[in-house]
Amino acid sequence: MAYVISEDCLSCGACADQCPAGAISEGDTQYVIDADACLDCGACADQCPASAIHAE
Repeated sequence: MAYVISEDCLSCGACADQCPAGAISEGDTQYVIDADACLDCGACADQCPASAIHAE
């Protein structure tokens, strides 16, 4: 089960800096998580100031 970023994303990049797998990148309108690369560790969700990241 990978984590996903909702439309509440502020595009601040805090999540990408914390991802040990490098699974988060900047998309067209917000950051996105590559489900195949996600380690399901939750490090990104812990750092999100908008609480926009959760397990799918």
